Amino acid sequence: MSTAAKKRLMRDFKRLQQDPPAGISGAPHDSNIMLWNAVIFGPDDTAWDGGTFKMTLQFSEDYPNKPPKVHFVSRMFHPNIYADGSICLDILQNQWSPIYDVAAILTSIQSLLSDPNPNSPANSEAARLFSENKRDYNRKVREIVEQSWTAD
Repeated sequence: MSTAAKKRLMRDFKRLQQDPPAGISGAPHDSNIMLWNAVIFGPDDTAWDGGTFKMTLQFSEDYPNKPPKVHFVSRMFHPNIYADGSICLDILQNQWSPIYDVAAILTSIQSLLSDPNPNSPANSEAARLFSENKRDYNRKVREIVEQSWTAD
């Protein structure tokens, strides 16, 4: 295992514990520093408010030079989230930079929930509803939020 990646992830974890951003949490899975479980709470005053959304982050030996693979485990309905839970977000693809740490990744994803980009849809139905019928979009999001309370 790359000591640089491991060292950086340990630093990210320590920072996340000492100064956690509001509404996010994350930690390595069991004894594997390269696999993390995280939770994002829906941003206040949005349709996502009150939701608890679980995700995994899989880091490679190339971290922080390459982004982790991030997937929602929770069911989602969002213009920029694929059916398999993967996320269409520029900092996880072509805009990645080693300056991003786990807290920055999770904060960006939390921000994406309330500020989607319907011009780059991963879920065309969600993008269409977001653009054309905000009331129906928000109703579907609220259903997802309620499911997040009982999901494993």
